[in-house]
Amino acid sequence: MPNISKTSQIAPPKPADEKLTINLGCVDLGQIDLLVQEGFYANRTDMIRTAIRNQLGTHSEVVREVVSRKTLVLGIQHYTRADLLAVQASGEKLQIRVLGLASIAPDVTPALALATIESLTVLGALHASPAVKTALIARIR
Repeated sequence: MPNISKTSQIAPPKPADEKLTINLGCVDLGQIDLLVQEGFYANRTDMIRTAIRNQLGTHSEVVREVVSRKTLVLGIQHYTRADLLAVQASGEKLQIRVLGLASIAPDVTPALALATIESLTVLGALHASPAVKTALIARIR
């Protein structure tokens, strides 16, 4: 597999946080509001983020083991047009596995993505043009 170097390229800007919508019961929401009112947290979002981070910390060893076993990239993996052209020139295909954010540059065409990406597994978020996402739909696991 070709070596895709990140040192020769400018890193993309940090992506915006993903938004989630959750439904909470009135009692849970009331308890969150009470903790916010008493100054334990700045707001509801702060409390919910803290709770999620605490749970992720509790399960961090499991996450590490699964990342290692499934050979996942942990964090942000960005693919530029030049990266994919290098893969295409080598005659190989990528099996992308990311826990975090997989990002495909906006100037990557659906044809180039299909020619270079064999499979795509993302636990987190995929940022790519709608056309590239549509082209890869059958390869997304």
